[in-house]
Amino acid sequence: MITITIPDPDVTIFKQKAPEMSHIYGFTDFHLITREKGGIFMFYNDKDELLFVGKARKLRQRIKKHFEDTVSPVRNHRDEVAKIEVCTVEDPVEREIYEIYIANKFGARYNPDKLLNQ
Repeated sequence: MITITIPDPDVTIFKQKAPEMSHIYGFTDFHLITREKGGIFMFYNDKDELLFVGKARKLRQRIKKHFEDTVSPVRNHRDEVAKIEVCTVEDPVEREIYEIYIANKFGARYNPDKLLNQ
């Protein structure tokens, strides 16, 4: 049996109650997410339910794409995202394993392509 331990988030940011006070998608602390490193990221709603988990070689750019892109799986649900957790994981194979494991363990609502038991 393989045991997978999900890393603790390096950064957690929350959507502000007054979105007009923040400049990036309602998240004032978006600048805390690294530009240079790869890892995994998780989007949660205000009930702390996992909406989406993703991986990236450059985290901040990829997360921003989910708020701007017309093909993102969360494009119709961006307003639901209340919290973003980011874990730095440099190894691409580890990122893939974490993404699939987390999506399945916590039933990421908008990762249907990653869920094994549908």
